[in-house]
Amino acid sequence: MTKLFNTSKLVPAFVFVSFYLIVASCTPDNIKEDDSLKTFFDEHKSTGTFGLYSNGTGSFNIYNLSRFADSTYTPASTFKIVNSLIGTELGIVPNDSTVLDWGFRVSGRTECDTPLTMREAFRRSCPNWYQKLAQKIGVATMQRYLDTLGYGARYKKFVIKNNLDTFWLNNDLKVTADEELGVVKKLYFNQLPFQNRTQELVRNMMLWEDNANYKLYYKTGWGTTPSGNQLGWIVGWIEENKHPYFFALQVESPDSKIDMKTVRLSILKNILKKYGFFEGKK
Repeated sequence: MTKLFNTSKLVPAFVFVSFYLIVASCTPDNIKEDDSLKTFFDEHKSTGTFGLYSNGTGSFNIYNLSRFADSTYTPASTFKIVNSLIGTELGIVPNDSTVLDWGFRVSGRTECDTPLTMREAFRRSCPNWYQKLAQKIGVATMQRYLDTLGYGARYKKFVIKNNLDTFWLNNDLKVTADEELGVVKKLYFNQLPFQNRTQELVRNMMLWEDNANYKLYYKTGWGTTPSGNQLGWIVGWIEENKHPYFFALQVESPDSKIDMKTVRLSILKNILKKYGFFEGKK
């Protein structure tokens, strides 16, 4: 793969990677709207959307299609995928064992408020570590990468203002679930404009379950909507018999007491189980 990014020169702005045309490029015959998945959200008194893309057949199973393809929300910690790619490509964090001093901001989470490697910060989803990384990347460089990737540009270009360390957390930057799925799909196939090594490093950090039947890769996210509802994400893929299936799950709840960490993973696994995953037969 030709190296598009390096530490001294960024690709021209016209090299634009589209993430949100996956659903748009499908025909109605390739999309199955599955309203039966609503029961998994109802169990937790929540709303949301889910999409599963089979790379082998080019087909989609989607619950709440309009929300999946057209509605934008804060990416929250799913942005750590992009942040990690940029930081690694620039050499700020040469590998996932690089320790970055978190002293820029204390999160109040004991497991985060200590020197961490990138792998630890990614998997613990520590905001302070990645806020420091964003500061090291800088406004101009971060903006150019976002422009090149087209990330968060579903309806208009996103511009970083005085929010370099918070734009992915506070509803300034917004993405669709379709766009989130597009990111992980391109990441899997080394189709993002980063070196293969960079993409492989980030993929490896996303692997949570690996056994004889399947491999499950994902990144979570948690935030709030402008109205104050909890918003949870899980984006990634499940691989069985070397066949990848990409997914994006988004869960929204007005209940401030809901354990979103548990709920989002429960919904994901129940949906995947319904579709016959985890048995190594796909």
